[in-house]
Amino acid sequence: MNLWCVKTLKQILPRSLTIIKWLIILVFVLNLNSCAEKAVSQDVSISPTEKSQPTSQQFTEVAPPEVIQELRSTLEVYRPQVTIVTPQLEEIIPDTKVKVQFQVKDLPVFKDPKLQLGPHLHVILDNQPYIPVYDLSQPLVLSDLSPGTHTVRVFATRPWGESFKNEGAYAQTKFHIFTKTDDNSPDSSLPLLTYSTPQGSYGAEPILLDFYLTNAPLRLGSTDNPNDLFSDWRIRCTINGESFVFDRWQAVYLKGFQPGNNWVKLEFLDNQGNTVKNAFNTTVRLVNYQPKGKDTLSRIIRDELKADEVRSIVDQSYIPQPLVPTPTPEPQTIPQREIPEVVQPQPTELPQPEVTPTPQVTESPAPEVIPTTQATESPAPAPEVIPTPQVTESPSPAPEVIPTPQVTESPLPAPEVIPTPQVTESPSPEPEVIPTPQVTEVPEKPETEPLKSRLGKYFQRRLLPTP
Repeated sequence: MNLWCVKTLKQILPRSLTIIKWLIILVFVLNLNSCAEKAVSQDVSISPTEKSQPTSQQFTEVAPPEVIQELRSTLEVYRPQVTIVTPQLEEIIPDTKVKVQFQVKDLPVFKDPKLQLGPHLHVILDNQPYIPVYDLSQPLVLSDLSPGTHTVRVFATRPWGESFKNEGAYAQTKFHIFTKTDDNSPDSSLPLLTYSTPQGSYGAEPILLDFYLTNAPLRLGSTDNPNDLFSDWRIRCTINGESFVFDRWQAVYLKGFQPGNNWVKLEFLDNQGNTVKNAFNTTVRLVNYQPKGKDTLSRIIRDELKADEVRSIVDQSYIPQPLVPTPTPEPQTIPQREIPEVVQPQPTELPQPEVTPTPQVTESPAPEVIPTTQATESPAPAPEVIPTPQVTESPSPAPEVIPTPQVTESPLPAPEVIPTPQVTESPSPEPEVIPTPQVTEVPEKPETEPLKSRLGKYFQRRLLPTP
C-alpha cells in the first residue's frame, strides 16, 4: 500500500511543479514589463461621456466641447515625430540671435487661412510662454538672447491647444550664447514638467488646462523601493489662490474663471507631496478671460460652429461643400411685410376732419333776416303766429293761447299754415334754425313788450265788429 502511494506521488509532483514554475515566471515577466513603462509614451484619450466633476469650490472639470470631441477623432491616426534640427545639443553660438529649425513627421502642420487654426508646434524658450509655429519651411528666429545657457522645448499640438502625448511628439535641446552657465539647464535624471495651456486670452469657457511630462514614470502606486520618489507623483494646480491636485497626465477642461486676469500655477510633486526641484517644474502664467469672444476657438467652445464648418482646421484638403446647400433662408417673408404699406389710406382720412368743422354754422347771422320773414306778405296774422312760443314765458297767458284755434276758423288761417310749409319747402334749414336763435335772442332784446301790445290790439279789433 505504501509503495503504491509513493509511486503516485512521484508521477504527480513533477507535473505540478512544472506548472507552478511556469506561472511564477509569467507573473514575474508581466511585472517587469509594467515597471519598465514610462509616462512619455502615454497618450490618454478623453472620454466623451465624462461627467462634470467638482475640482474645487470655484472650478469644475467638464467634458470637452462636442465639436472638439468630433474633430479629435480625425487626428487620432497621427503619431507625430518632432525633431530640432538646429541648434544642436550643447552648441555654443557667438551671437544673441539663434535660428531654430524643426522637422515634423506623421503630422501635417498648417494654419487654415480663414479660421486661423490648425495643427502646430508649441515652442518654449527656457520657461517663457510658448510660441506657436505653423510654418516649418522657415526657421524660428530667437533674438536678443542673454549670454549663457538656454533650453528649447517643443511638442506637437492640436489646433485647440491640446498636446500630442505619444512617444516622439516632444523634443528638447540645450545651447549656449557665448558661454555656459547653470541657468535654464534642467536635470535629465529628474522628472520635468512643461507648462502648455492656458495662457493669453480666452473668450469662452471651459478653458483647456494641459501640460507635458518627461522622465516621469507611470503612476504604479506604492512600491517596495524606498529610493523611488516619483512612482506616485502628482500635479498641483493653483488658480487665483485655490489649489487642487491631478493624478493623471491628461488634458482637462475647467469652468469657473472670473472675467479679467487669472493666474495659474503648476507644480510637480513627488510621493510625499513635495515639489521636485528641477528647472521649470514650477511655472506661473497669466490668463485673460473675456466672455463672448468672437474668435474661432471661442465660437467652437460655445458650439456656435458645427464640426463640418471647421473641419478644415484638422484636414487641410477638406473643402466645406456642405455649406453650399444653404437654401434655408427661402422662407423670406419680406414681401409679406410690404403688405402693411396698404395702410396708406390713413393719410387720406386727414382731410375729412377738415370738412367736419364746417364754418357754415358761423354763418348764423342769417337770423338777422328773420324780421323780414314774409310776414309783410300777410297783414298782421303772420307775425302773430310767430310769437306764440313766447307765450311760454308767462304762465298766465298759456290758457289764452288755447282760443287761438278759433282764429283758424276765419279765412285768414291760410297764412298761418303758410309758414310751416315754408320751412319744409326751403332746402336750407334756415327757417328751422331761425326760431332757435330767437329764443336765445329774446332775453337780449326787450321786443316782447311791443309784441304783447300788438296782441292786445289784435283782440280789440276782433271785438269791434261783434257789436
